[in-house]
Amino acid sequence: MSGKRGNGEGSIYPYKNGYAAYVWVTKPDGKRARKYAYGKTREEVHEKWLLLHAEAKKGPVATRHRTLAAFLSYWLDSIVKPNLAPLSYVSYEGYVRLYIAPHLGTKRLDKLTVRDVREWLTKLATICQCCAQGKDAKREPGRRKCCAGGECCEAYASRRVVQGARDALRAALTHAVTEEEIGKNVASLVKVPKPRRRRIKPWSVAEAGQFLADAVARADHLFAAWMLVLCLGLRRGEVLGLTWQSIDFETGELYVDHQIQRAGRQLLHRETKTEESDDFLPLPAVCLKALRMRRAQQLGDRKAAGELWQDTRGLVFTTKYGTPIEPGNLTRMFALRARRAGVRVIPLRNTRHTCSSLLVALKVHPKVAQRILRHSQIAMTMEVYAEASEEEVRNAIGRLSDAMGGTATG
Repeated sequence: MSGKRGNGEGSIYPYKNGYAAYVWVTKPDGKRARKYAYGKTREEVHEKWLLLHAEAKKGPVATRHRTLAAFLSYWLDSIVKPNLAPLSYVSYEGYVRLYIAPHLGTKRLDKLTVRDVREWLTKLATICQCCAQGKDAKREPGRRKCCAGGECCEAYASRRVVQGARDALRAALTHAVTEEEIGKNVASLVKVPKPRRRRIKPWSVAEAGQFLADAVARADHLFAAWMLVLCLGLRRGEVLGLTWQSIDFETGELYVDHQIQRAGRQLLHRETKTEESDDFLPLPAVCLKALRMRRAQQLGDRKAAGELWQDTRGLVFTTKYGTPIEPGNLTRMFALRARRAGVRVIPLRNTRHTCSSLLVALKVHPKVAQRILRHSQIAMTMEVYAEASEEEVRNAIGRLSDAMGGTATG
């Protein structure tokens, strides 16, 4: 075996049981350094040497590849946290900490393969997460009941969790490709079964009317919230983030621009997700009256609380001490009131589907309904209005109107 270099191979030389080569490259931090390649034969090293040269001409080249765990930590702290919504960071951080890093964290970022990702996802769906995360072991000895006692509870990751973990890894590797640390995103090449969504039939207008009539008859402090959810299609966070400054009682308009969100241990009052979510919405008479009732209720709560009252930026919906309402608590209270009213319990988010039908039954003017439903053309709204209300629907709205003093339409 000759140690003499061939023409054009100035940086290839014998090394241990084979050969080595290097190319001067510019690192991501702008500094110059040598990048090495190794192989058993001169031909093998020569090919790697040519690839290194081509890579160096394209742009910065990393001379040391970090582990996936190290990159994910950098991605969460430097990319996700400062640029995405707090809830997005909490979601990604959870997937990384619980499902990705424990299984793939030690892999070198540039060595991660499609097969690695596929085997990880397959394994993830068959491992008891109570065992893997030590959930039962973290409980006090007297309260342990399954995995820590040798009886596996088989708490396997759902399809939704598996898909979420894959999506989090794919998002991280997409950024690694952007920063030219890797050449391709192997996670995007692995398909996972989509979780099946359970279809839940939304409330009919009769059911919505029965629910609202029961709420107003009981002087429910959240009656106005239910009205806004059902009549305007507002989301849970948007209702809870509403302030009195956002309501114009004279013009009958509501400006939606803030929301309440639970992000880990923080309860945030922040802007809505996108600028498209911000909008001025006309308030039907029934909603205006409900909000006036809510204002009177809150003044009563404030007087009763006295010095214990906490003023939180003029929020419309608060606890009896003026503090923000937890989003999860609003969901639970909605289910509780639905049972109390004798109607089917549906998820709070499904109430948006009832909005258009309820506007028809409340005889809200089509042009007003068009703005509320955010239809681009009035023809779309008129298709909704073409559906005649049944006698049962009219009776339900009549009961709501009577409960509110005869002003449930406008």
